[in-house]
Amino acid sequence: MKAQFAADLITKYNVNGARYTSYPTANVFHATDASQYVDQLQQVAPNKPLSLYVHVPFCATICYYCACNKINTGNRKHAEAYLDRLIEEMRLQATHLHGDHKVEQLHFGGGTPTFLDEAQFERVFAALNQHFQLIDADFRDYSIEIDPRALEPSRIEHLANLGFNRMSVGVQDFDPAVQVAVNRIQSEAETEAVVNAARANGFQSINVDLIYGLPLQSAAGFKRTIERVLKLDPDRISMYNYAHLPERFKTQRQIRSEDIPDANTKLKLMGSAIEMFNQAGYELVGMDHFAKNTDGLLQARANGTLHRNFQGYTTHGNCELIAMGVSAISKVGRAYAQNAKTLDEYYAAIDAGALATDRGYNLTDDDIVVADVIQQLMCTYELDVATFDRTHGIEFWRYFEHVWPTLTNMAAEGLLQFDEQHIHITPKGRFLIRNICMVFDAHVTPQTRGFSKTL
Repeated sequence: MKAQFAADLITKYNVNGARYTSYPTANVFHATDASQYVDQLQQVAPNKPLSLYVHVPFCATICYYCACNKINTGNRKHAEAYLDRLIEEMRLQATHLHGDHKVEQLHFGGGTPTFLDEAQFERVFAALNQHFQLIDADFRDYSIEIDPRALEPSRIEHLANLGFNRMSVGVQDFDPAVQVAVNRIQSEAETEAVVNAARANGFQSINVDLIYGLPLQSAAGFKRTIERVLKLDPDRISMYNYAHLPERFKTQRQIRSEDIPDANTKLKLMGSAIEMFNQAGYELVGMDHFAKNTDGLLQARANGTLHRNFQGYTTHGNCELIAMGVSAISKVGRAYAQNAKTLDEYYAAIDAGALATDRGYNLTDDDIVVADVIQQLMCTYELDVATFDRTHGIEFWRYFEHVWPTLTNMAAEGLLQFDEQHIHITPKGRFLIRNICMVFDAHVTPQTRGFSKTL
């Protein structure tokens, strides 16, 4: 049964909330060195597969809405010093692994990964192949974030030859006024050219990124953007709520607050887009993510193997996540480890022969229990209490007796159904899955600083 857009409930539950790409969320991480992370790396089972994340922070131009860790420069030579450290970090991380670890998943994010030229990409992949076991199997998931403004379609063939078979194409909005307001001028023609080149070169999956709530967006204008995106026929669509936090992100101070749509307009933008996605055959995978009903993400949700991590929803939840580059976050065993957020700090650590971890978190037994609840609800909309009890050796409703009153209220509003044996998220509750998961969160509250509104 498809998710239902219940405007009144979405408005009521529009509070600050986590996106749960991790549990606990990154704002709970604390200052630490790499010792705990290294300990977990050394304990990885010999045949455990890996997911690698590579962060490329450089952008030739800055999109004002962006909250990612990025560096504005037009000089590609600046990447050389960064790649020196990135490749050394690969060696340092791989030194602690023992066994046969095939890389099932690889993701290049940014910044703008295609800021790197072809020679620089080849240098990075030579190092990846030296220190890790990249594979060419069809089930691999090797993806890259694409800015069509920074990539000639002819370069797509080179990316395919390197091993990429999936891409995420940034669009956000095709409306010219919105593009000017966020400093991202991108034509439909150059976007279509990149998508067509990807298909011609055998990419298995193409995702398009959209944002609602950007300055000067209107219902009519965003509808036109959705219509144009649907003509591109992507396999997946990600649609994010713009979180305006100029006190945290300097580039967002270039956006005039009075140009940002109010909550009612944002609700209409969201609702109209979801209706158009449904009509075109896209189904909600989970928070922010939509896919065609034949997509592997939906199949994984149906068979219980869908997973959520820092790259969003994935079918490779069996992998240990090793991340490299400035600010990148790894998750191995019980340890989260985040690299230093500035180039100077990142360079200094690597040059000293050490991993660049400066923040992290080691999961407690309680964290593991709560993380599994959130993972199951985020990825399957279901939780079987008896199975959960056997897995964790607990009595679920005694362990979580404090959440029963809140779940009862949510059930009365039609967001979920539950009894002593089962929790089921209803179609109305699926768009409010963040709010439901927060009920179990032992670390944060809806008022926790740094979270965006759920709408």
